[in-house]
Amino acid sequence: MASHLIRLALIVALVAGCSAEQPATIPAPAFNATDVMFLQMALEQISEGDQVAGLAAERAADARIRATATELRAQWKEESGTMQRWLLGWQQPLTADPSAGAHAGHGALHALRAADIEELRSASSGEIFDRTAVSLLLGHLGNCVETSRMEESGGAYPPAKALATTVTQRRQAQVQRLLTLAAAQ
Repeated sequence: MASHLIRLALIVALVAGCSAEQPATIPAPAFNATDVMFLQMALEQISEGDQVAGLAAERAADARIRATATELRAQWKEESGTMQRWLLGWQQPLTADPSAGAHAGHGALHALRAADIEELRSASSGEIFDRTAVSLLLGHLGNCVETSRMEESGGAYPPAKALATTVTQRRQAQVQRLLTLAAAQ
């Protein structure tokens, strides 16, 4: 019995010694290029879309458009903070290097043009402004959904994929509301 206790004590001492010598390592979060591209593109889309939503929140004649624009801006503020924290935590730039070609092939699909924003700014208040704002938001939100779906299917970082799913659901609901408004105009 004493020999069993001695062996047990020896094993415990060896195991304790081994674990004390090996530093605990915390694996870095697994992310891939799709995660980074999603976050960079989404941040750019938020920046562009916020220009339209800001004008719509202030100037739309239809209170439902103003409410949707206000909702978008609040969600974008929350989403962009998370996206920026992840990119900075991964030591990745907040914007893609335009010379890197990472977004080649996407063309201007995911971008509002300066002319679009200017058209909205110069639109007279009322029906013309509302119709222009709804049209720009619909196209923009459709692009946001496309970007989120890219992350859902190709991303590796589970929290980013979950955020993409949330973004898809939110933007689709907003698109449905705006389509209802567009049909009534």
